[in-house]
Order: sequence, then structure tokens, then C-alpha cells
Amino acid sequence: MKSLKILFFLSLIIWIWNFQTEAQEYREQIRALDEYIQEAIQLWQPPGLAITIVKDQELLFQKGYGTRLIGQDLPVNEHTLFVCASTTKAFTAAALAMLVDEGKVDWDDKVIDHLPHFRLSDPYITSELTVRDLLTHRSGMGNADFLWTFMDLSPDTILYKMRQLEPAYSLRAGYIYQNIMYLAAGEVVEKASGIPWGTFLKERIYEPLGMSETYAFKSQTAGQDNKSEAHEWIKGEIIRIEQSEADSIGPAGSMWSSVSDMSKWIRFLLDSARINGQTLIQPDSYSELFTPQHLIPAQSFYPSCLLTRPHWTSYGLGWFQHDYRGKMVQFHTGSLSGMVAILGMIPEEGIGVYIMANLDHVEIRHALMYAVFDLLLEGEITRDWSRELKALYDRRAAESAAAKPKRIENTTPAVEIGKNLGTYTNPIYGKVTLSEVDGTYRLNVNDKLKGSLEHWNYDTYLVAFDKKTYGERFVTFSYNPSGKVKALELMGREFQYLLQGDK
Repeated sequence: MKSLKILFFLSLIIWIWNFQTEAQEYREQIRALDEYIQEAIQLWQPPGLAITIVKDQELLFQKGYGTRLIGQDLPVNEHTLFVCASTTKAFTAAALAMLVDEGKVDWDDKVIDHLPHFRLSDPYITSELTVRDLLTHRSGMGNADFLWTFMDLSPDTILYKMRQLEPAYSLRAGYIYQNIMYLAAGEVVEKASGIPWGTFLKERIYEPLGMSETYAFKSQTAGQDNKSEAHEWIKGEIIRIEQSEADSIGPAGSMWSSVSDMSKWIRFLLDSARINGQTLIQPDSYSELFTPQHLIPAQSFYPSCLLTRPHWTSYGLGWFQHDYRGKMVQFHTGSLSGMVAILGMIPEEGIGVYIMANLDHVEIRHALMYAVFDLLLEGEITRDWSRELKALYDRRAAESAAAKPKRIENTTPAVEIGKNLGTYTNPIYGKVTLSEVDGTYRLNVNDKLKGSLEHWNYDTYLVAFDKKTYGERFVTFSYNPSGKVKALELMGREFQYLLQGDK
């Protein structure tokens, strides 16, 4: 008996020593990571950033940096609200997984069986499109973001207009990122459950997980003080821009949350969709969320893969996927004008990280995600992801600037622009109005975007939008044989001139 007691105490001492050693290692790792994050912020310059890290169900690190609004003393903390943007998609997929468990939906159900009025221009795609297809960006439809970014439409109208768009490729024969299909997925959630998508998330995910700082729509964050503002680089200066929102395509990217709440979401996902011993998504449906569904060509994946060099890249159900250091990474970015997010996990190692920042497309998010992976897999940050990715994105930006069309000097338009005033229409994309205001020619796109024109060359003009985040775009006029204006082209879309007498 005495020897057993001695053995027990020796085992206890060894366990305590190992625990303290491991804790000390984690403390040193976190100290190094904190310093690395601060250096990365200096390099990338987001006004504010928040991060949370989970390892083996423990909250390893959580912190806010900087300010919610540039030039103001409004500190970011772990409870500051940022937009989740497209990291919302994983919630929509999880909602459908719950309905699959209940037998109300099957991944391979035809969409029209749940949404009888759903139509696309191609009858075959309409009849064969499945719930799984809605979540995997392989519907055959091209990018349709013009419908919610440049138009002020209801969700039902956006879905209706999809029947007017021609397919970009055959069903399941390609990959083009498609937000509107996630809007349709949210409609399936509503039809199958009997409650709206946002209410479903609140009752079935937010509340069970204790996510009291998470909102399905931007409109629900009204009155919240601890909320970040959006920023963008404009002509060499970081400025505050108007806060964009994606409420009209909610299931694709409208959520707002804090890293404090997102740490609960990560722990839930890493614990096989369990909370307090209760399973909210059954094992088969949970596994399906993270199973590769569709291979993504490397050229369509993130530029960061030029550094990570994955052997394969794929998309699950609301998750981008690739291999890293022999492990399977599940991640998703989120971007709306002036704000970014990223959620990255290595489930087999119990690793999860969520990062939010308030500067447009600031890729510090990828840099910190891989730094965290290195730290927790290798015990140290093995390469300077921040500087390497900054150099990569700076080089791509320079290449993009160099590829911008060169202005041809000393050209004149075929017709003086003042003769082109009026309204131009497109049956899918609405109307564009050209007018003269105090000697300046103004373009109005669907009463949502306005900007001023200046002559570029020949019959092409450069429009600088008032909303700086949309930058500058080219507008080209075309004419009929009699020299009368026929149409204008904006962002690859043609708008036909509406004769004054026909208005």
C-alpha cells in the first residue's frame, strides 16, 4: 500500500511538472505571438484588429488592438463588433445540417422541391440544382453581386432576377464564387423550418452557444456603441468610409459578431458540434460539412497559396480547404467594403483562430492565421508570414496598376457628351442616368451609386464614384449609324439609351 501511495504521488508530481512546463511553453508562445501581431499591425496598418485562438477546447489567447475609428481613442477589445461577412456561410451550412438531421432536408434534394418558384434561365440547371450545389459555388451561374452592391433590391427580387442571367458554365463543371446561391440556401432553411433564417440561427445556434454579441443582420446592431467602423486606403491615406452591409443577401454574409463570441463558435465546431454535452449536429451531418465537395483550381484560390504551396484546394459546405504541414485546414474569409474577417481551423489538432480587422481587404488576416498554425504545430513562427504576404500583395497591386489601360492623349469623343444626357436601362441591372450638374457630368446608378465623369479617350470616360470604396470605373458610349447615342457600357454590362420621348 505504501509503495502505491509513493507511486501515486510521484505520478502526480510528474503530471504537475508536465502541466507547468506546457503552460510555461504556451505563455512564451503567446508572448511571442502578441509581439508578432503588434509588428504585423505596424506593417499592414489596420486601425483596429481583434483575434481569438482556441487550442484543445481552451481559450488560449484573445485580444483587441488599435481603434474602432481612425484618429479617435476608441479601443478595440474582445467584445468589439465587426462584420463577419462571408464567414456567415458556415452558419448557413450548419443550419441546413441541423435540418438534415431532422429529415426536413437532404443535401441532394432538388432546390425546386423546397422552393417551387425558384427559377434560373437554364431549365436543366433549374430542375437539377441541389441544396448541396447551393453551398459549393458550382451552380453554373457567374458572379451576380451587381444585384446587391449596385442595386437596392429585396432578397426576393434578387432571387427572381437570377432567372434572367445566362449561365457562365455547365452545372457542376466549374467554380465561380456565388453569393446569391447562399441567399437561396437561406430560403431553404426558412421553408424547411418554418422560421426565418436569422431567427433560426438565433434560436438554434447563437442562444445555445451563449453568443449574446452576435447578430444575423447589420440592422440589428443599431445602438451598439462598441462597434467598429470601416476604413480603406484612398490615394495614400487611410480614411473612414461608409459602412456597407449585406442584409439583402443575409445567409451569404450579413452577420456581425465579436471575437469573444466567435471563440464559442470555434470551440463548438472543434468539439464535433457539441455544447455542454449536447450534440446539436449529428456526426454524419457534421462530417459532411468538412468533407471536400468540389475541387477548386489553384488559380481561383487565394494568392496565399503561392507561399503555402498546397497539394490540393477544395471547397466543403461553407469552407475553403487545403493541406498545410500534412494537416487539413478548414477556413473561410469574409470581406465587405472596409472590413475583413477570417476563421481558420485544423480540427485534428484542436486548433482554431478567428481574426477581424477594419481595413479593406487587409491580408494581415492570412498572415496571422498561418503564424498561429505554425506556432501551435511547430512551437514557433517558422517564417515571417506578415512580410512575405505583404510583399506578395504589394507586387500584385503593382502588377494590377501596371495593367490598367493607358490613356491615349489628344483624342476627342465622336459625340460631345452633353448630347448623351438621359436614362439608360438594362432589363436585369436597372438604370443609369447621365445628367449635368453645375457644369459637371454626373452618373447615377440605380439611385444607389453616384459619381462624376471626366473624358478618358475617344468615347470612354472615367467615373469617380462618390463612395470612395468603389473607386473609379470606365464608361464607354456607343452610337448608331446616324450618330445618335445607342448605349453605354459600365463594368461589362450594356445599358440601352431610353429615347426622351419614351420615358
